[in-house]
Amino acid sequence: MRGWQVHELGDPDDVLTWHDELPDPEPGAGQVLVRVHAVACNFPDILVCRGEYQERPPLPFTPGMEIAGEVVAAGEGAGASVGDRVLGTPRSGAGGYAELTVLDAESTFPWPEGMSAGQAAGMFVTYQTGYCALHHRANLRAGETLLVHAAAGGVGSAAVQLGKAAGARVIGTAGGAEKCARAKELGCDDVVDYRGEDMVAAVKELTGGRGADVIYDPVGGDTFDASRKVVAFEGRILVIGFASGRIADAPTNHALIKNYSVVGVHWAFYRTMNPGLLPRWQDALNDLWAAGAIDPLVGEELPLTEAKEALRRLGSRGTVGKVVLVP
Repeated sequence: MRGWQVHELGDPDDVLTWHDELPDPEPGAGQVLVRVHAVACNFPDILVCRGEYQERPPLPFTPGMEIAGEVVAAGEGAGASVGDRVLGTPRSGAGGYAELTVLDAESTFPWPEGMSAGQAAGMFVTYQTGYCALHHRANLRAGETLLVHAAAGGVGSAAVQLGKAAGARVIGTAGGAEKCARAKELGCDDVVDYRGEDMVAAVKELTGGRGADVIYDPVGGDTFDASRKVVAFEGRILVIGFASGRIADAPTNHALIKNYSVVGVHWAFYRTMNPGLLPRWQDALNDLWAAGAIDPLVGEELPLTEAKEALRRLGSRGTVGKVVLVP
């Protein structure tokens, strides 16, 4: 097969190496071999290349944490058959930036009817994370105010749609007129352009000074610092990631005074600690898709050979929705 590998750690531009001939992986018991139709790009793909992600696969490895494709071989007890169209997340280090990959049975789910390959590839990790965060970790309730940072991006766009489906009022933040317009199209009730507005002042005005009940933060850094100023009494700040590159501090005295919670969301850990939750969340997501309540946003599709360019665009925070690579 053809695909990308990382032989030393560093920026993707420097360390991703294209190979025209890699050994085809073989599925073991409880696994399926999948021909990749699309692989979604995620910020952790950049971090894992740098050695800065919480999971550090041994070298050499192939990035790519969510794919959609067709089963071409199945091991004993895999629960899937050749020809099945599936989505899922490969094991760390044996990812989807290749023409073939292996999925464990517990990380393999049906490709929802009517979804494009790009949408199916970009659904699993992003929407599972959003559902886990908003429902399992934050217990978002109808009528509450949800503030979503980077609302036009791949992670944020999922949270916007899931928040609206839960009956929340959704305020999004985005940078620039184009992204703000896209966030509005996704369902945000109000949008704050952090490039031209004081985000803290704007959110306080929009909420009558009360603040947001739940804050979905995949950015970290200065954005987290601002979130602490606009979280409501008994609010919940969801720590999704650190796209800004800076891990912010969370002063416990401030959390005590304002009675809010800082809630970590490491979705991948549930695959180890409580894997039975994933099928339940996926069933709920499939129901939302069937009802038209969610619609995964694919901003760009590039050839698999353009992985470096895709990650360059993603890292610059200039993308809208998910960036997807197609073999």
